[in-house]
Amino acid sequence: MWQAYLKVIAKKAPQAIHVLDRFHVVQKIGKAIDKVRAAKAKQLKADGYEEVLKGERWLLLKRPENLSDKQVVKLSELLQYNLKSIGSYLTKEEFQQFWRYRYPGLRRKVSRCAMRSKIEPVKAVARTLRSKRELLLNWFRAEGKLSSGVVEGFNNAKLVTRKSYGLRTQNAYETILYRSLDALPEPEFTHKFF
Repeated sequence: MWQAYLKVIAKKAPQAIHVLDRFHVVQKIGKAIDKVRAAKAKQLKADGYEEVLKGERWLLLKRPENLSDKQVVKLSELLQYNLKSIGSYLTKEEFQQFWRYRYPGLRRKVSRCAMRSKIEPVKAVARTLRSKRELLLNWFRAEGKLSSGVVEGFNNAKLVTRKSYGLRTQNAYETILYRSLDALPEPEFTHKFF
């Protein structure tokens, strides 16, 4: 979504379709939710109330189907409170419907709902998405078949490079790199784990 990135892509690959994928949109919404949660947790502590949001970051960011049984119970308890963080969580869950709709009118309805939110970080994300509407709709034009997951996978290679400082041989570095990229064939010299 970064404008400088969009300009470079438009200049270097004008025929390319730029897809604003689900991962980055959900990541942006998650950051907004966490910002609201952190501010509310701080305010509750300062006001002397029970710190119900302390340590619940991942509970609000995880998809419901990925929650453990214990987390499901805790989330149902949190949903009883009328807090902005809970409102932002519910907006996030409502926005998940956006990816399921095939009819453009329904997608607009979901994004308008986020804009009507009274929670500023959520509204800021909605404004960003509105300004990138065409890029977001490209995900549907590509029928959800394109993703930046492959490109994001290269971040693993960068992480391995950073972690491998101090290795004594190039072979050791290559072995670790092959292991982290998972689906690539490993060189024959790789140690086998049983």
